[in-house]
Amino acid sequence: MPLLFALVSLFSFHVRAAVSAHCSTTTPTKTFEKCVTLPTQQASMAWTFHPHNATLDLVFFGTFISPSGWVGWGINPSSAEMTGTRSLIAFPDPNSGQLVLLPFILDPEVKLQKSPPLSRPLDIHLLSSSATLYGGKMATVHNGAAIQIYATLKLVPNKTKIHFVWNRGLYVQGYSPTIHPTTSNDLSSIATIDVFSGFSAAHRDDTRTLKIVHGFLNAVAWGVLLPIGAATARYLRHIQALGPTWFYVHAGIQLCAFIIGTIGFATGIRLGELSPGVVYGLHRKLGFAAFSLGALQTLALLFRPKTTNKFRKYWKSYHHSVGYACVVLGVVNVFQGFEVMGESRSYAKLGYCLCLSTLIGVCIALEVNSWVVFCRKSKEEKLRREGLISGMSGKGSGSHG
Repeated sequence: MPLLFALVSLFSFHVRAAVSAHCSTTTPTKTFEKCVTLPTQQASMAWTFHPHNATLDLVFFGTFISPSGWVGWGINPSSAEMTGTRSLIAFPDPNSGQLVLLPFILDPEVKLQKSPPLSRPLDIHLLSSSATLYGGKMATVHNGAAIQIYATLKLVPNKTKIHFVWNRGLYVQGYSPTIHPTTSNDLSSIATIDVFSGFSAAHRDDTRTLKIVHGFLNAVAWGVLLPIGAATARYLRHIQALGPTWFYVHAGIQLCAFIIGTIGFATGIRLGELSPGVVYGLHRKLGFAAFSLGALQTLALLFRPKTTNKFRKYWKSYHHSVGYACVVLGVVNVFQGFEVMGESRSYAKLGYCLCLSTLIGVCIALEVNSWVVFCRKSKEEKLRREGLISGMSGKGSGSHG
């Protein structure tokens, strides 16, 4: 239970950290009325909407992930997706190294990588635009460099709900940005915001909370409870004082793990439905395999032969092999899940690694103790047999004499 409590605490900290970031309405040159922290890439946005003429002044705050990379922001007039976005993309000029800001229209061919994005005028009412690096004219583009992209747009009257899209990449070829990373965060860099009220509407691709719930449930079920349940069966069953209690503890833990894992599996299916075109093949296959084996293990309880049944040994072999395979697949897929969520260096993963390493350490200690006890009993049994044989030999020789 301390392991589980530690994992819950770290995941709770991770969730709080994800939502505790703040935005700013002030820049060195302007002050805006409203701001919002965007759900990914530590980005934010501030704006002022003028209802009398439907004009929107805004600034986007982003960061570079490479000295030769790019940062882009834009709006999609029709839907909350990348395709069709009218964007402004900033990157260092390949010749001079100075920061440039160019307009791009992201056609379907760009998303499918059939053709590189080429700068062209936008077909929206963009009145002005500019970009500056945090630190002024002396600032340079580097990994982590903060950028502010300013824009003034003329909106369609009475249409204040805007689909905003943003992203960043590692390289620029000539004056064409290359594809951005495809982690979960990068593929979810979309938000629908009503610039009049400031209300941020969660669209179908903004599934950050569901992803955290999915990861937490599956990490607890397949990555913690399932290995603990397997360990209880292996190391408690030999303690005679417990009697059949070990079985009920083992079955209870595994049943809880499967129920929680089923909920986590269902959230994963839902995430797939909410993210059309986004497929994590290995993670998905491992998830289906682990869930299938877990279901087989649960159903196997219904067909558990009695100890006197001649098929009992075959059932035990099946139960052990499928059980250990399920544990291995579950743990591997938890780590794969951290990679999918872009949390390979997060505190949540560190917490899980600490929990898992502690469990492995306890299992190693119990395994060593089991072998010590086994060897001691074997030696005592051998000495007992030798003593019995010696006693019988002594009696036989005495009577013969």
